[in-house]
Amino acid sequence: MKQPLAYIHPDAKIADSVVIDPFVTIDKNVEIGEGTHIGSNVTICEGVRIGKNCKIFPGAVIGAIPQDLKFKGEETYVYIGDNTVLREFVTVHRGTASKGKTVVGSNCLIMAYCHVAHDCVVGNNVIMSNATQLAGEVVVGDYAVIGGGTLVHQFTHIGAHVMIQGGSKINKDVPPYIMAGREPIQYSGVNSIGLRRRGYTNEQILSVQNTYRLLFQSGLNVSQAMERIEAELPSTIERDEIILFVRNSPRGILKGYLE
Repeated sequence: MKQPLAYIHPDAKIADSVVIDPFVTIDKNVEIGEGTHIGSNVTICEGVRIGKNCKIFPGAVIGAIPQDLKFKGEETYVYIGDNTVLREFVTVHRGTASKGKTVVGSNCLIMAYCHVAHDCVVGNNVIMSNATQLAGEVVVGDYAVIGGGTLVHQFTHIGAHVMIQGGSKINKDVPPYIMAGREPIQYSGVNSIGLRRRGYTNEQILSVQNTYRLLFQSGLNVSQAMERIEAELPSTIERDEIILFVRNSPRGILKGYLE
């Protein structure tokens, strides 16, 4: 349903079943999939691709140019997956020449006033609570849950199945399967409840717990702990994912318990 009080660029490709409320602005080079609902006063700028059955709530701005002084008007994109909800006044900015695109996956809930900056990649089934702010080129893994008001430094990686305490300031990478909080941000235990809800077995969760006991609670530095993990713990998908994440962390990972 195309609302006559909306502005839709004639070159935009919009599925017939899309619902567009009054006072929406949709620019050229935009594609919107079937079943999506665009709320009033939403602005969708050039270069946006929105999947099927999404809900974009009033006041959201999708695809505005990045807040990066290096941006020179290059053709870049925003990709929003299927079944994703962007609540009121969410902002998602286009990519730059660095990555060329900003991505928010499928089945995500991005709550009111959240910001996803240029070249970020947000995985599938992610929940970002109100006013969470992602700086440029942040990567968020699948099923991560980020508490409200969290500030994430540029280039930071947040692993899959992580739960972040609201109001956190994240300036180090957060490896998968854990809870993180306190000030400064630190490891606060394994997200075992979240893992059980998603079908992880007791054996898989035990593998995660044993890996993080050595990494964060053994008194060893990261290099020493990684050597012991590889030498002493049997290889599992979860153990190997943690090892890969830590070894590929350019910013370094957060700390363990601090008394």
